[in-house]
Amino acid sequence: MTRRALVARLDSVGDVLLCGPAIRAIAASDEVDEVWLLCSAVGAPAARLLPGVDRVLVWDCPWITASTPAATPETMADLRSLLAEARPDVAVILTSFHQSPLPLALELRLAGVRRIAGASVDFAGSLLDVRLKPGEDFPEDQPEPVRALTLARAAGFDLPPGDDGELRMRTDPRGEELFRAPDPFVVVHPGASASARRWPAEHHRELVRLLAEDGVRCVVTGGSGERELTARVAGRDGVDLGGDTDLGVLADVVRRAAVLVCGNTGPAHLAAAVGTPVVSLFSPVVPPERWAPYGVPHVLLGDQHAACRGTRATECPVPGHPCLTSVTPAAVREAVLALAPALSERRTRERSGV
Repeated sequence: MTRRALVARLDSVGDVLLCGPAIRAIAASDEVDEVWLLCSAVGAPAARLLPGVDRVLVWDCPWITASTPAATPETMADLRSLLAEARPDVAVILTSFHQSPLPLALELRLAGVRRIAGASVDFAGSLLDVRLKPGEDFPEDQPEPVRALTLARAAGFDLPPGDDGELRMRTDPRGEELFRAPDPFVVVHPGASASARRWPAEHHRELVRLLAEDGVRCVVTGGSGERELTARVAGRDGVDLGGDTDLGVLADVVRRAAVLVCGNTGPAHLAAAVGTPVVSLFSPVVPPERWAPYGVPHVLLGDQHAACRGTRATECPVPGHPCLTSVTPAAVREAVLALAPALSERRTRERSGV
């Protein structure tokens, strides 16, 4: 009989990437033959690129997914159909500090799952067989991959020898067909789903121009709905790939880059998963201790003591968005060059005329 583990991570792309080490720990267990991952439609592209995932189940959760679908009998029936198909022997519910595992744990229990693990500040009664209490059993201010791996270990799953616990993902080699560069280049990703996490477009455009002066090529990326933004940022000095990359192709482009410049959004975690340094324009609406790029060299820019700190705001509550607008393109350029010595050497050659 196949012993199947179900892992749930029901929010976005970056959140799914951050649970990769925990999934590998579960997949490595002698007690598990298959790992199925339950995630949102937004998170599914990342789920399909994670090592250790055998199958992806897609369901948009009314109490976690950002789009907040209605909690209707039909919505819950869809979940129950997926759980009936999966028939897991064990389930691990991965959540962040502001999310509860208990509604899903109830559905899992009603579906007959014998062993369920989750982290909950609320009393779980018979819903969780393994319950960690955030703030008591582990500190809240720790990186999200460590939080997820801590729960996996409490449930009896650990990384195999030789696995360093860093983020990993598969990439799509079509990225090289889309964009080839013989010299080191920088990826600039100006978009973010929340406006509170966006550095101004004109700042991005000026950064591209400044790096072009240094002889450094910038590739500007974004989703299909961001073509106008990426074209504006790329201008005449950058390469505009807006709307041309799915997640796997984007991962391949970022993998080959010297540095990624972006806000605290999904591509920062994608860069960490492929080993690329990040200049993180980090809005303090969420704690950097939990959400900064994990396991790769990075420079964190932005006023981490701004009035918006810890608000989890999606739109900046402070006039002028000072936590990020105060960061100058020149400061970002210097951070890029500090992270990538090859780029700094190129600037020196350009300025000396060599």
